[in-house]
Amino acid sequence: MLLIPAIDLRGGRCVRLREGSFGDATTYVVEPTEVALSYAGAGARWIHIVDLDAAEGRGEDNLRVIEKIRASVGCRLEVGGGVRSEEQAARLLRLGVDRIVLGTILARTPLLVRDWVSRHGARFAGGVDARNRRVRISGWTEEGGISDSKLAAQLGSIGIRWLIYTNIARDGTLAGPDIESTSSVARAACLPTVLSGGIGTEDDVLRVGESADSLVVGTILGKALYEGRIDLASLIRRLPQDRPTAWDEQA
Repeated sequence: MLLIPAIDLRGGRCVRLREGSFGDATTYVVEPTEVALSYAGAGARWIHIVDLDAAEGRGEDNLRVIEKIRASVGCRLEVGGGVRSEEQAARLLRLGVDRIVLGTILARTPLLVRDWVSRHGARFAGGVDARNRRVRISGWTEEGGISDSKLAAQLGSIGIRWLIYTNIARDGTLAGPDIESTSSVARAACLPTVLSGGIGTEDDVLRVGESADSLVVGTILGKALYEGRIDLASLIRRLPQDRPTAWDEQA
């Protein structure tokens, strides 16, 4: 089970939203680069970064923070949040980001993403964020007009090779993961999938590994790390990260 610690950025600082609401955010008095270094030091192979300002479509440009993180750690970075133009994607790739997570644009203009893949290669993961199994877009504020499984089933045809699935109702709640929905969406996509949202304890992570579909290869860890409910280094000793998964494969 791949463990991917998360850094959500808002105004250059680490925050966590609850159920995707910008009005219900907790800000942590920690420097994002120091957090990234702690994750790398604990043995993480990937770090998941979300630019919440870009997702919301306003606020501070967090590219400098992402660039600083990239310069500070050797592990691989995946970045999402508000990437809705090819130039935004290209800027992140130039910074040395290994993978870009796309959400809104997949629901709105999927064929455009296919063009990006043809020009930049398989560097994109699909971020399917849903509430009640319906996709939410534009910073989780709008209905995407499609079910999570239907959108997931389209990803492979446009060149997307990996999927991150978030049940928004679980995100930032520490209430436990939605293994059933994640497994269903993974099967619809037939892609390596990472579960996001609801992880609150080490036992939650173990349940994902034991109960989820075999396509679910990892979990994203967020608030539970900040709140001290999970010790990343200890969990990695329990679940060694030295064996590559389908998430690590490149085109």
